[in-house]
Amino acid sequence: MTETRSPSDPAWIGAVLGGHRVVGELATGGMGTVLRAEHVLLGRPAAIKVLRADLSRHRELIRRFVTEAQAVTACRHPGIVEVFDFGYTDEGHAYIVMELLTGEPLGRRLARSRLDEAVAVELTAGLASALRAAHRVGVIHRDLKPDNIFLVRDPDTGGERPKILDFGIAKLIGPDHAAPHTQTGALIGTPLYMAPEQARAAAAIDGRADLYSLGCILYHMVVGRPPFVADGAGELIAMQLFGHADAPSRHAPVSAALDEVVARLLEKDPARRYPSAGELVDALAAIRAAAPPPAPPPPPA
Repeated sequence: MTETRSPSDPAWIGAVLGGHRVVGELATGGMGTVLRAEHVLLGRPAAIKVLRADLSRHRELIRRFVTEAQAVTACRHPGIVEVFDFGYTDEGHAYIVMELLTGEPLGRRLARSRLDEAVAVELTAGLASALRAAHRVGVIHRDLKPDNIFLVRDPDTGGERPKILDFGIAKLIGPDHAAPHTQTGALIGTPLYMAPEQARAAAAIDGRADLYSLGCILYHMVVGRPPFVADGAGELIAMQLFGHADAPSRHAPVSAALDEVVARLLEKDPARRYPSAGELVDALAAIRAAAPPPAPPPPPA
């Protein structure tokens, strides 16, 4: 989200949406186009996601999304991307004005290499904390995956911390409004990280579905791939429903404690997972407390 390129629709350049003037395009995807913008008075940078026209026409779906965005915004959690504004263009496209993030998606990072256990645990703890805040106000992400997680610099530690993107966006996608990489048939979610209850297209899911997805992401971080890999979406969904994932320690140097956390997150029955994101935060804190101290820096030459 830091690289501006020529927009596919030059008409956006110079447009003012939600008090922000568009200066370039950041990305184009299944949901629409993300534009780079600046507040016309304050100069504050922002990202504007302009939703696809077919999604924008379904006002009831948009209303639900706005309600959800309001709830997430009320959390004001540093691990959730901040939403500044929402509206419609003159042509009827719905748009969302968000904070502009500097960093890279977790998916891009994982395409280069897996992460050390300590780094993965820290990132997962931050994600679980953000989910705890969202779940408390009744908001479930439904499509948590590495591409919906952005890594930004943490000014307090000098390291990185995660931010969850697109809360509520997956809810816009229903059986009649398919989007690439977001659903298969009538399913909401991404098969590589989809909870079994979502794979069954269950009518009612809760925050434990997000925890299963987070377990798939944690597995991917430490092993270098998701727990289940297949050529087709149908086979992936079958694996999420019935497959058994190897312990991460069979493929990477991770602790038995992390194996236990991942195994519980990947339970097929939601009742056997952590009952809440808060309990996952506690379990990860125990891993951090038991970890050996970092090696001392080398002596000066």
